[in-house]
Amino acid sequence: MSRIGKLPIEIPAGVKFTVSDTNLVTVKGPLGELTQQVDPDITFELEGNTLTVNRPSDEKKHRAIHGLYRSLVNNMVVGVSKGYEVKLELVGVGYRAENDGQILDLVLGYSHHTYLQLPAEVQVEAKSDKRSNPIVTLKSCDKQLIGHIAAKIRSFRKPEPYKGKGVKFVGEILRRKAGKSAGAK
Repeated sequence: MSRIGKLPIEIPAGVKFTVSDTNLVTVKGPLGELTQQVDPDITFELEGNTLTVNRPSDEKKHRAIHGLYRSLVNNMVVGVSKGYEVKLELVGVGYRAENDGQILDLVLGYSHHTYLQLPAEVQVEAKSDKRSNPIVTLKSCDKQLIGHIAAKIRSFRKPEPYKGKGVKFVGEILRRKAGKSAGAK
């Protein structure tokens, strides 16, 4: 039995879980509504506020998707009840971030500005304080979408290993290289 797949999912108050006859899982909550297409072999049992994900057999295919769909549904439940937040830090001289509605304007050391149009499901806030690096905060109920957007922003200027300049996640530990030795002969 899958260790992740057999864990129950607690459905908090205010969250509604439904499965259609075409195996489309819908989770509604105070922060939004998410849908996910699920394999027809996977079944769900809702008892009170506890949801369990079941598989029909121990075939390799069923074992492979059991934990996957349990994790996806759990991420949906957490997303519509609590939400997800990702913070990115811009490290470098002259690096700036501003947002105008859903358009994120980044200055990352190139000769041009980098603009990114964000979907309506993602709220963005760019904060720049004196003597600290600019912080871009992304908030959403969809974990997959917010992770994709954060990875896209990070890909514009990945942190380099010598000085650490670039876009990094807040709290991310970078492997640094020593660089040239001044006294080597």
